[in-house]
Amino acid sequence: MKKIVILVNSDIVIYNFRLELVEALLSNGYQVVIVSPYGKRIDFLTQLGCKFIELNLARHGKNLFQDLNLLKNYKKILKLEKPDVVLTYTIKPNIYGGMACQSLKIPYIANITGLGDAIENGGLLQKITLFLYKLGLKKAKNVFFQNASNQKFFLDNKIVKGNNDLLPGSGVNIERFAYAEYPTNDAIKLLFIGRITRDKGVNELAEVAKIIASKYQNVVFDIVGWADEGSKNPFETLGNCYCHGSQVEVKPFIEKTHAIVLPSYHEGMANVLLEAASCGRPILASNIPGCQETFEEGVTGFGFEPKNIESLCEVIEKFIALPYEQKCEMGKLGRKKMEEQFNRQIVVNKYLEQINSL
Repeated sequence: MKKIVILVNSDIVIYNFRLELVEALLSNGYQVVIVSPYGKRIDFLTQLGCKFIELNLARHGKNLFQDLNLLKNYKKILKLEKPDVVLTYTIKPNIYGGMACQSLKIPYIANITGLGDAIENGGLLQKITLFLYKLGLKKAKNVFFQNASNQKFFLDNKIVKGNNDLLPGSGVNIERFAYAEYPTNDAIKLLFIGRITRDKGVNELAEVAKIIASKYQNVVFDIVGWADEGSKNPFETLGNCYCHGSQVEVKPFIEKTHAIVLPSYHEGMANVLLEAASCGRPILASNIPGCQETFEEGVTGFGFEPKNIESLCEVIEKFIALPYEQKCEMGKLGRKKMEEQFNRQIVVNKYLEQINSL
């Protein structure tokens, strides 16, 4: 039996965005081994038939000794498992998993899920990260990108040369996130889904929520997500914001909302926007790569400038003022866009094609 090892930095990365790929691999007769920190979604994946190997890593850590230990652990695991192909996702698995595969001459396919703070913020840390990426991706059989801007950045910086391809993000399961009837217009609900951390624009959104509270009595914000270690939740004390914490299933929240809001600073491809649009909900998002691709301006959503409270507030008020029927129509057109351009099966097929060719 052919064996695939998947290296990720959390259970969310594989369950929320790669579940259909895992199912396809299993149904095609592959043995699937997941190497990741433990999270509650892992139990579901092992029930499907995956083998799980727990390996903790500091996702945002900058400790060189910890990272060298991660490389050592990857090599140890891969030596024991002897996979036919390794799939890597997110920065540290891409870099250190790639290095481990190179040393053991195992074919691997990397996926750039976004540039991340280390690259976006520039400076010495960017230079170090790009150098490590060059080493980690040097012999990848293919490098998948989730948006054209990230792809261009890696090509311009000569981190990758040949063997790279562009995916429609991680795609969206248009059956699981089926169109849902638009909610009534009694109170307008706006939804944020994501990590409660600075680079998701939560501080700007909280400031806008205060402004909206002073002007509109019928607008509320639902906040679904968890605060990173060391991050404060700026929504907790706001009367018009309801914090629901981390949720395994976000669809019930999407179904009840009138629009999704994502004021992120950077994204690979914002899956929460794809999922909301697939359910027929308009998108209000930052005008950045990874968000821009998910909506048509004025047709299925509105864009605003990142890190800009005034621009974000203007767009939210613009949406609030739309007639109910226009909000519904935006959602329906967004659903059509997902069906035509972002069906997750496109991503699954590209992966299967690559894996089978190896």
